[in-house]
Amino acid sequence: MLSPHEQLAIIERGTETIIQRDELLSKLAEGRPLRVKAGFDPTAPDLHLGHTVLINKLRAFQELGHTVYFLIGDFTGRIGDPTGKNVTRKPLTDEQVQQNAQTYTEQVFKILDPARTKVVFNSSWMNQRSAADMIALAAQYPVARMLERDDFAKRFASQQSISLHEFLYPLLQGYDSVELQADVELGGTDQTFNLLMGRTLQKNAGQAPQVIITLPLLEGLDGVQKMSKSLGNYVAIQEPPGAMYQKLLSIPDALLGRYLELLSFEPMEILRSWQQEMAAGLNPQEVKKRLALEIVARFHGEDAAARAPKSAGNLLAPGEIPEDIRVVELQGGPLPIAAVLNQAELVKNSAGARDVLQRGVVYVDGVVVNADWQHQPGATHVIQAGKKAIARVLLKK
Repeated sequence: MLSPHEQLAIIERGTETIIQRDELLSKLAEGRPLRVKAGFDPTAPDLHLGHTVLINKLRAFQELGHTVYFLIGDFTGRIGDPTGKNVTRKPLTDEQVQQNAQTYTEQVFKILDPARTKVVFNSSWMNQRSAADMIALAAQYPVARMLERDDFAKRFASQQSISLHEFLYPLLQGYDSVELQADVELGGTDQTFNLLMGRTLQKNAGQAPQVIITLPLLEGLDGVQKMSKSLGNYVAIQEPPGAMYQKLLSIPDALLGRYLELLSFEPMEILRSWQQEMAAGLNPQEVKKRLALEIVARFHGEDAAARAPKSAGNLLAPGEIPEDIRVVELQGGPLPIAAVLNQAELVKNSAGARDVLQRGVVYVDGVVVNADWQHQPGATHVIQAGKKAIARVLLKK
């Protein structure tokens, strides 16, 4: 096992703050697997590369022999995290929470080791708590201190509504750390108040306080705002390989070093050598290609990464698909994709079908397919060959 200082050097890579660094060294020196917690409210079902900055750090802890508690805030998700919000969040339904939680867990195991990951739901303990328990929890933190929180302070000063249940959110997040007896909790820099609450409540419960590690918020492809699906400056981890590759090539040169440090799994020595190559005159686009291929391979496999440069730029994004997309109805049993392309007139002939399949630019519902794919009777798919040929194809039984 690596020494505490060697582990710390790996953990510190790309982090913003560690509270407290000496406490983390002491915990690492105990020689036991640490309980490393990160909480995710299932408010949206799709993860993007900005989310993976934190998940990558969880993976680093796993590789050092520690245990990750991937906490799904299905109970706190009913409140909604008020962090950074100037209005009260609309609560999620139980159905939305469960659907989003399922999607989250499917996606995170593209990065995390399932054998060292414990997926937990905070409803499993919060649903057992009584009203008296909630009153006792609320009594542990004064309103005046709660109003010192930046977003609450701004809303209070501007006479915008703050609902009482929003004060409960940081308390409940902090209580999760008590329940899990967390040694370490990770979060974005915007989560510092909530993370500190865990330390406070653990001390009150007689536990050793957790170490807090905050990770930076990754800027999106616009180079200005943090990566966000609502801003359209994101790279989803389920993007088709060609689209993911193309988006990563559009990273602003000024942000390339930051993307390398936060997203690449290459050793820092390699990344520094790339920086030196660029300083000596290497076109940054070449380094972007290396990063893009690494990330595409991580989420789609080496074969997809090898095909990604050929298919980049060919796939229409969901918002680009025309509303009046041509609908084609075909007859027959299961049809090979080459036959579908021909009969739907997405290519000129059989040779054209072979060509687009060999180039890896045939997509079914946004996913690259090869010549083995078959259209099943009774199903409807959006099928695209190259950049412009696209149709919604129904195969009748």
